[in-house]
Amino acid sequence: MARKLKSDPALFIATILLVALSIVMVYSASAVVAMERTGRPYFFLTKQGLWAALGIAVLGVAMRIDYRTYKEPAFIWSSLAFVTLGLVAVLFSPPVNNARRWFSIGGLGIQPSELAKLSAIFFTAAVLERRMNRINELGYSLIPIGAVVVCLVGLILLEPDFGTSMSLVAIATVMVFAAGLNYTYILGAALCALPAIAFLVMGTAYRRQRVLTFLDPWNDPLGAGFQIIQSLIAVGTGGVWGKGVMNGVQKLFFLPEPHTDFIYSVIAEELGLVGATAVVVCFCVIAWRGMRVSLRAPDRFGAFLALGLTTMVAVQALVNISVVLGLMPTKGIPLPFVSAGGSSLLINLLGMGILLNVSQHASSEA
Repeated sequence: MARKLKSDPALFIATILLVALSIVMVYSASAVVAMERTGRPYFFLTKQGLWAALGIAVLGVAMRIDYRTYKEPAFIWSSLAFVTLGLVAVLFSPPVNNARRWFSIGGLGIQPSELAKLSAIFFTAAVLERRMNRINELGYSLIPIGAVVVCLVGLILLEPDFGTSMSLVAIATVMVFAAGLNYTYILGAALCALPAIAFLVMGTAYRRQRVLTFLDPWNDPLGAGFQIIQSLIAVGTGGVWGKGVMNGVQKLFFLPEPHTDFIYSVIAEELGLVGATAVVVCFCVIAWRGMRVSLRAPDRFGAFLALGLTTMVAVQALVNISVVLGLMPTKGIPLPFVSAGGSSLLINLLGMGILLNVSQHASSEA
């Protein structure tokens, strides 16, 4: 070969640092909760460690598989069929917290909606590679992408999982916009979607309550506003340097589920502004290097694939941190690589492995 293939080191290091932080902070955030629920303080730590080990192994394998494999029609359609089957089957699984999002396999939860994001990225990148020169022709380029995305989003909404479905829409939108889609199409689609989104949000009691709580959490500080208020207290009391690992207070049954969606609150309280900023810096590095890989990819498929994978992580991180800081209504979206949760960690590490493979083939020129 003309040159030795080498992955982007900054992208790899930022990812591994976040996974390492996850192991420490999941234990710190969950030890007391795990002891109270199961009698085993290491319960969530053990699960997170197993998923992290599996995820890093998957990342290592994905780094060595040529990314062009994922544009083969047989792979793409098999992936979409498998994901669709999973999204339908999960609707018949036992509900957890009034939602049907997980399969339980050997005590580990598998969430097919996470895999749906990857499948949609593969399909969208493959279509755009062949058809981006006619991106503004609705029937030729946009309708095939829209049909697949709408189908997946519809099934995810039935679970229900509004946050993941909107993340999938955001990823597809970024990809088609980068392909040169006229912004008037996106603006028009957004305006047409507003009534449907308003109905989905305001027509469902718990989603409507989340919006009202976001606007004024202090209206019900011991009820609907309790979670976000406790999150803001945790962030505010951390100061510059934090209280130290294991020394946080809000995780002690003040902040519900501190090891999952609100783990960034625990990080801010125990590691302070310095630790919280370091996490944001890691995500900024991933976004920067991911965009750099997209711009330097040797072909269109690699460029759109890298863009989609980068957007998947960046959007999820932005939403999670915004929720924790009270900048968005509460959504059940974990912090990538950091929150406890096997499916999210595994799929995001798989995505990073694919992105690192694209980086191996990227041009070294500025």
